[in-house]
Amino acid sequence: MVHRLFALPRPWFPVFIYSPSFGCSLDRCVLSVCITMATGRKAILALAVLAACCLSVSVSRALTSPYVRPKPRTTISELKSLLDDAHGQTPQQVHVSTVGSDMMRVTWITEDDAPPMVEYGTTSGQYPFSETGTTTSYSYLALYRSGNIHDAVIGPLKPSTTYYYRCSSDQSREFSFRTPPSSLPFEFVIAGDLGQTGWTKTTLQHIAAADYDMLLLPGDLSYADFFQPRWDSYGRLVEPLASARLWMVTQGNHEIEKVPLLEPRAFKAYNARWRMPYDAGASPSGSNLYYSFDVAGGAVHVVMLGSYTDYVAGTAQYEWLQGDLAGIDRRKTAFVVALVHVPWYNSNKAHQGEGDDMRDAMEALLYGARVDAVFAGHVHAYERFTRVYDDREDPCGPVYVTIGDGGNREGLAEKYVDPQPKTSVFREASFGHGRLQVVNATHALWTWHRNDDDEPVIADHLWISSLASNPACNK
Repeated sequence: MVHRLFALPRPWFPVFIYSPSFGCSLDRCVLSVCITMATGRKAILALAVLAACCLSVSVSRALTSPYVRPKPRTTISELKSLLDDAHGQTPQQVHVSTVGSDMMRVTWITEDDAPPMVEYGTTSGQYPFSETGTTTSYSYLALYRSGNIHDAVIGPLKPSTTYYYRCSSDQSREFSFRTPPSSLPFEFVIAGDLGQTGWTKTTLQHIAAADYDMLLLPGDLSYADFFQPRWDSYGRLVEPLASARLWMVTQGNHEIEKVPLLEPRAFKAYNARWRMPYDAGASPSGSNLYYSFDVAGGAVHVVMLGSYTDYVAGTAQYEWLQGDLAGIDRRKTAFVVALVHVPWYNSNKAHQGEGDDMRDAMEALLYGARVDAVFAGHVHAYERFTRVYDDREDPCGPVYVTIGDGGNREGLAEKYVDPQPKTSVFREASFGHGRLQVVNATHALWTWHRNDDDEPVIADHLWISSLASNPACNK
């Protein structure tokens, strides 16, 4: 079977890529030839995939990698400002997130009072547009008070365009971001349980070297764990990436930070610092802990779920998810992906069974909507499952991936259940990150990049076919 992944541009050249055909079951893993006609960025992708496929054979069923991870690295100490010439109104911890199809939220922190204004334009040093937002702050355990947390929503913005901007009218720091494309192809980076260790820094360096459109993070961001200055050091650590590309996150257990009697409100720092578009779009959720959004002109729908808020039938999250999925038109939306912190399928001995209750409550909703892939964190290792529903192989179920291996300070989860379940295709206890490129309306390429002694190595890859394009799954 031959797949044409791109329309024929001029000038063009053919690149032949061997990849697993999802028309067969994964245990047979028949190889098919994909012909890609591409130039520029698409050609680079094609050549990268070709190299990966030539250098590694397709991963067979039930493979536990023998790779041995090098020794752990210490936590980065960045509790003080990274800016030698910073003053109280200097913006720091800048990050951007999507708000609807052509709007973006810019969030930043200043130590002193400063105007919550973003000035922006398409030429460096020139800012003909501006928006004024809001400022908040929070205190924690009466021992810590955050800086001034500003956010402003800017737009409308043109797709695939570089914008230059500054925050709080500060002339010392100019930032830039590139807006995502309004159509396919579209590339996500997915990394969970980042933390702020030496391995985190390596992961971020590898991500920065990739030409991607948006980062998705399935929980456990800073590993502040009640010590609030770590939220500040984390914000400074990720700022070079998070200020230049859209970062969309959901919460994990390390974001709860609830202390009985003293701090009864969970997710206090997370909600204050990482505000997501829960009140925007066609399906507002009313909670920063779960939400959804579209990219690539509606070709991809992303669902961010909350593992640590109520999810059984009749709860707000369940009712919202049911309505959100029911509103998707799969004739227009080629791919649907979901993120959740606690994995619903897991053959690692760490956190065994923790996602079972949520899976029992919500799996049927995702299956009925033909969600294509589900990405989780929490377990500090990598694992990919075949298409699964109700703990059995199902060609119409999602591909499940655990990618809680961004570089956290707790280390790797190295012990797996033996024997390896039939549904588990590949597993390895290593740090790394993943990339999901939705190439067109029928195919997406998933690659997992292991952090191998500071070099990104493609250790797992898979072509995923859209369930919307599978007649057997749409009867």
